Amino acid sequence: MSDLPGRAPFDAVLCDVDNVIRSYDSSALHALERAAGLAEGTTMKVAFAPETVRPVLLGHTDLQEWARSIAEGLTGLAPEATAWELGTALLESPFAADAAVVSLLRRARTRVPLVLVSNATLRLEDDLAVLGLTDLADHVVNSARVGLAKPDPRIYRLAASLAGVRPGRCLFVDDDEQNAATAAAVGMHSVHFRGPADLERALEPLFG
Repeated sequence: MSDLPGRAPFDAVLCDVDNVIRSYDSSALHALERAAGLAEGTTMKVAFAPETVRPVLLGHTDLQEWARSIAEGLTGLAPEATAWELGTALLESPFAADAAVVSLLRRARTRVPLVLVSNATLRLEDDLAVLGLTDLADHVVNSARVGLAKPDPRIYRLAASLAGVRPGRCLFVDDDEQNAATAAAVGMHSVHFRGPADLERALEPLFG
């Protein structure tokens, strides 16, 4: 069925958290990498390799085990103590919320349900509390708690069901192009987020 005249093309907003709502300050980690003679980004490359990050994102291991896996992945690149320091620095990187994005999402939630859909660790809910965002969304779909991670289509359908909306009536926002593409593949209106302007344009039909 086509959208009704004057009606927004979606009845719920599903939104990623990391690199959309919040961003990390990696300056301390990069300084440690430089001091160890490593290229900036080396620790992140190791930490977010699928075989290293997947267990913690699915809730199979905790942050301590993730740190251990990161340190092991840095073996040969840095001394053991330095590898642990780098892994710990990554996990403890400070973060902040994007005020413009939060404002847009709060405004959207006055019109439609909002569900956060994040590939995250079991610490996500505590992190949202630190940011003062426990009341931002109607639901939080955390991969580590539901045992599903993007781009598994099942996590998208779960989020849509929690919103009480069929996938074809959902707007999905994510900074990862593959995640956004999967949302489109399951029938959602998909936005590849690169900055607040992308979200603002996507939400215009809702506010118009």
